[in-house]
Amino acid sequence: MKQDFSSEALARRAIERRAVEAVVWGMPAVNADLMLQAMLKIGGKPNQIVYWRRPLDWRNQTLTPNPDAIYMIAFFDTKAGPVVLEIPPGDAEASLNGNVVTVWQTALEDVGLLGIDKGAGGKFVILPPGHTGDIPGGFVALPSDTFAGYALLRSNLKSHSEADVVKALAYGKRVQLYPLSQASNPPATAFVDATDVVFDATIPYDLRFFESLDRVIQHEPWIERDRAMTDPLGTIGISKGKRFAPDEATRETLSAAAAEARALLDERYDSGLPPFWEMSRWTLPAMPEAIEGQATTYAEREAYPVDARALAYTYIFVSVKRLGAGQFYLFSSRDRMGEPMDGAGTYRLTVPPHVPVQQYWSVTAYDRETHALIRNMAWASRSSQVPGLATNADGSIDVWLGPTAPPGKEANWIPTDPDRRFELIFRLFGPKKELFEKAWVLPDLERVPAA
Repeated sequence: MKQDFSSEALARRAIERRAVEAVVWGMPAVNADLMLQAMLKIGGKPNQIVYWRRPLDWRNQTLTPNPDAIYMIAFFDTKAGPVVLEIPPGDAEASLNGNVVTVWQTALEDVGLLGIDKGAGGKFVILPPGHTGDIPGGFVALPSDTFAGYALLRSNLKSHSEADVVKALAYGKRVQLYPLSQASNPPATAFVDATDVVFDATIPYDLRFFESLDRVIQHEPWIERDRAMTDPLGTIGISKGKRFAPDEATRETLSAAAAEARALLDERYDSGLPPFWEMSRWTLPAMPEAIEGQATTYAEREAYPVDARALAYTYIFVSVKRLGAGQFYLFSSRDRMGEPMDGAGTYRLTVPPHVPVQQYWSVTAYDRETHALIRNMAWASRSSQVPGLATNADGSIDVWLGPTAPPGKEANWIPTDPDRRFELIFRLFGPKKELFEKAWVLPDLERVPAA
């Protein structure tokens, strides 16, 4: 079959190829920008903190969030100068787990009870690219290679009781975000309440992806490791200092390329992440090379795992400097038999006794297609913080998932949508050595035959 090498055909295929690669390369930055845009839509601004005054419900449509903590996201922008993130001291009664990242979601530092400050709190000053000024004593410098970024802050809940929720929220709102230039007399931090609005930051695999990527390119300096992307992005109409204005034909090509990139990344996701235990359906949260790269800002000069990074940021956000110190995550999208999790089925997860955590464990169900909380569900998780969980005689706990609760199992039940597939995250906050020594094993999800 003779190929078409006309100028028009070559130009179209170049846009298609380079647009697919742009989606893969740009995934973590677009992921971060979409959350910022969701904040802007509800009246927030950079250098403010968006928060949820109670545990998250389905209206929070970020990627695989934790509905068993009080969430706050501090969006910073250092174009006008360094910005201070001030974390209050924490203890067993009130604390947070936090992660500070760039717009590419590479880790700057972990903060809070199990972060670098070990609960003592601190003044963390985020420095813009190339900053050379002095930093006052008493501040911890976090040099960034981008102007923008955010800190994900989870104020820990002792339980889901109203009193504990109020206490965790009050502690979280002691966090401050302000310019370093005003450190001697910090202005009040602006908090933006997102509790009862749909905060949608799911990935759009169409022209909107490239519009988001263009916003990042226009705002941020080129990082040296990414300079090879200047020409590929120029091919699809994204160039620094120029307006992104594709014609109708190019818009259609870009949307088709985004859909192809989604199919590619979905296929990689379905092929499976590395198992945590041998032969287990519980996997690592991402490919090891992506975890390492995001934690070290790609310190390994012989590797730049863009493909693994892209895969991760289709279903998560944030990165952790020291994964396993403050928190650890286990993912699963298939049951014990290797079948996808069907929202119309009934399943049981038996959590063995003596879960190796200092703080709490939880299991949360997400929509497999969007990787967000399942829409219109009354709740999304069960955790060791939830009062009234039924415990078996041996100390284990059965968590049930399905469209309806098995009789008498309501307290231990997570609802699912019968029309959609789902996936799970098992979270361990303050994980203990028994987890990493694999002395404690979480069984796979088991589908229960219909009665």
